[in-house]
Order: sequence, then C-alpha cells, then structure tokens
Amino acid sequence: MKTAIITGASKGIGAAIASRLNELGYSLVLNYRSNTASMDELINSFVNKETENVIVQCDISSYEDAKKLVDTAYERFGSVNVLINNAGITKDNLLPLMSEEEFDTVIETNLKGTFNCCKHISKKMIKQKYGRIINISSVVGLAGNAGQINYSASKAGVIGMTKSMARELGKKNILVNAIAPGFIQTEMTDKIPDDVKAEMIKNIPLQRLGQPSDIADSVEFLISDMASYITGQVLSVNGGYYM
Repeated sequence: MKTAIITGASKGIGAAIASRLNELGYSLVLNYRSNTASMDELINSFVNKETENVIVQCDISSYEDAKKLVDTAYERFGSVNVLINNAGITKDNLLPLMSEEEFDTVIETNLKGTFNCCKHISKKMIKQKYGRIINISSVVGLAGNAGQINYSASKAGVIGMTKSMARELGKKNILVNAIAPGFIQTEMTDKIPDDVKAEMIKNIPLQRLGQPSDIADSVEFLISDMASYITGQVLSVNGGYYM
C-alpha cells in the first residue's frame, strides 16, 4: 500500500496533487487549516474510491500540530512513502510598510512549517529506509519579487533546507527535492487585476499561466522510480519566466 501526506491540500496546487496521487492508488493523509468545505468537495471528487483518506485539521506552523499530523499517518497506515510540503500563505506588502507580524507569520507557516513536518517524519523514514519528500517552493524563492520579501525569503529558505536534507538523508534512500512553481492559475492568481495579470503573462515565454495539474505532473515524476537518482534538486515549473 502506497501512502502520502499532503499539507495544504484543500485547494489549488495541494488539491491537484491530492487528486493525482489518488489516481495513482495512494492512500492519503490530507492536512488543512480552515477550509472544511473544500476538503469535503475534494474527497467527493476523487475518482479512485478504493483508497483510504484521512483528514487532519491542524496548523503545521505549530511544532506539536505537525507532530500530530505525522503521528496520525503512521498510526493509521504504519508507514508513509511520500511527504508533500505544500502548505503556504502570503501576506504581501512593500518593505517600508511590512509589519513584523506579516513577516513572522509567513516565515512560520512556509518555512518553519516545512521544517516541522520534515523533522517529525525524518526518523520514521530513516527507520523504514525509504522516503520521498517534495517541498513546494516558488519562482520568487529564486528570483525575488517586489512586495513579497517575506514570501520570497520563506521559499528561498525551503530550497536551502531541501538541499541540506538531501545531503543528510540520501544514504537512507530518502530523496528530497523541491518544485518551484511560477504563476499558476489558482484562487490566489484569480484575485490579481486583469491588467496586472496581462503584464505578468507578457514576461512568460509560454504566454500563459500554469495549471495546478502542471505541478501534479512534476510531483508524479519525482516520486516515481524514474526519478530514483534525483535528489537535492529544484524543478522549476514556470513557463520560462525565470531561467
């Protein structure tokens, strides 16, 4: 039985990854913080009705909540093949206007939350001598973005963490990679004014936004046997926006 934990699974990229892993036959432990209705809708949309799905509501920026998430997965299934660290938030503002709370909250969720989940699962994956960890970073973690100093810092930190964990865990057959999405069509980008979005698309060589399924495709590859000699890498999925 193949099992996976997905954080931030209620919508957007997380939901697309969950749907893809469901199609691949994974039993899933799905984390969300507040969007209960979206979780119900996601589970109902799954095409594979034979797998088991466990929903865990918690805030992964909390060390103890992240431990609860991992412990729940192992108590239910005995082992976990894949951890997808997708949960993330934004609180955009220009540097002179950004509050300490806006900076700290984004770092605590996006960066510390990723650490929390990896920390709690690492010993268990070492013991089982197998694991695939995918950390969802962002193109702004590579290129930066005005008004997103907190988000850019958190996603750049995820990349550094990914590379360091890959070096530590590789000898235990645990692969750790990151995916850096560009501008993906989600509720977040839907809120961007049309004129701003059009200007963004002009700077993308493929002249379109990406889809959540593009990220799910990348996850499917990185957790497959085809990627068994890939670790510590950042797969950029951004339509050429940043090279």
